[in-house]
Amino acid sequence: MLENMIWLNEPAQWTNTPNELTVVSDHDTDFWRETFYGFTHDTGHFLHREVVGDFTATVTLSGDFTTLYDQAGLMVRANKRTWMKTGVEYTDEALHLSTVITHGASDWSVMSLPRTPDEITMQVTRQGNALRTQYLQPQGMIGQWRMLRLGHLPLEDSCQVGMMMCSPKRGGLRARFRDFSITPSQRIDLHPHQKH
Repeated sequence: MLENMIWLNEPAQWTNTPNELTVVSDHDTDFWRETFYGFTHDTGHFLHREVVGDFTATVTLSGDFTTLYDQAGLMVRANKRTWMKTGVEYTDEALHLSTVITHGASDWSVMSLPRTPDEITMQVTRQGNALRTQYLQPQGMIGQWRMLRLGHLPLEDSCQVGMMMCSPKRGGLRARFRDFSITPSQRIDLHPHQKH
């Protein structure tokens, strides 16, 4: 699963098998720039590879998310000022779906989960400078892809794509990633089930 992938801010503890990556976060790790809090952090863990052109990245993740701002998911990155992260994040004493788009300064959008799943599958699709984030509704519900966000991020043809995790308020968050994949993408179809 880790072929041709490298770390930005490699954690002290991590292990991998052919299909699963387990990471234990270092203390005070985060990706954020300026907005509201006034600080800039570029210390989160990010395992990535270079991808040219449009793509779809998918991963299934789980973890012991218990502390404010514990988070894990997918990241698309051009540099320390231009990136997007999406996944799960613990805030307001519950697990949420979260997306941050940063171009100079960060924004943040969250959506509450109706229940806390054992694991969740996230997906990012790039089409030019458009990024669509989706999640697979947990089993027992509808079991189909739902859009979380459609955003704009100015990217060169090549960018870094991979798995990220952060724990700004502690060390020791344990997260597991499985079935990570990056595949060529077709065009984003926002409403595939609706007739035009």
